[in-house]
Amino acid sequence: MAQILTGSEVVKALDEEIISEVELLNKRGVTPTLAIIRVGERADDVAYERGAISRAEKLGVAVRSIVLPEDTTTGLLTQTVESLNSDSQIHGVLLFRPLPKHIDEGMLRSVLAPKKDVDGITDLSLCGVFTGLPTAFAPCTAEACMEILKHAALELRGKKAVVVGRSLVVGKPVAMLLLAQHATVTIAHSQTVNLPALVREADLVIACAGQARLIDGSCVSPGQVIIDVGINVAKDGSLVGDVAFEEVEPLVAAITPVPGGVGAVTNSVLVKHVVTAAFRLTSQ
Repeated sequence: MAQILTGSEVVKALDEEIISEVELLNKRGVTPTLAIIRVGERADDVAYERGAISRAEKLGVAVRSIVLPEDTTTGLLTQTVESLNSDSQIHGVLLFRPLPKHIDEGMLRSVLAPKKDVDGITDLSLCGVFTGLPTAFAPCTAEACMEILKHAALELRGKKAVVVGRSLVVGKPVAMLLLAQHATVTIAHSQTVNLPALVREADLVIACAGQARLIDGSCVSPGQVIIDVGINVAKDGSLVGDVAFEEVEPLVAAITPVPGGVGAVTNSVLVKHVVTAAFRLTSQ
């Protein structure tokens, strides 16, 4: 049976670190503050916002929630972001995506100040991740994968890692973070020829293609570590990952569950980024 890499222990360790840092900021008269911008009423955005607010406030981080209507223009949203860029009381900005199709998302990515880009969505933040700039904030979900591996004390140097997924939200940035830890990384995806054979050769698999149960028992081999980033809704309404957990778990060394794995860590990483940004911005 595999070791189940739950997010709860990672969250506990991160939260203890965050609480200590928030206390230091408070002694300096600083309350780390996150601004959340949500356009419209997408159910998944509302749920994520609720979870982020709960986690942040529990750890002493204030949240300012800004909700704009679905028909908000690119100009109005740009003005909102610019006002937060210049607000010294705001240390981090989280902009929910995808935005409505009529909004120029590329424009927003260029407007948001990288120093407040706590979810790593701007081009400059991603450039920093790809070039190894230590001050760049990586996308929170990608970093959550790394926090789980770090907490489990898994050695990455020289190991073969296959990242199944190529998005800028998880796949590509997590590949860069793994390279920074000296893993040998291959990026694959749902269109990769003979994907099962490629995945079976890996020591570590990051499944983040956004396709339910893409990685099944035919894709894995003994001794592997599987990090399942996927959150998909099955026909029965349950949440399932990109990994067929019931098939894969008996075959591998360690695996994250869905739910209760990577997703559980993501909000704590977000709060950690806000606290880090607060230290940087108030030390200037």
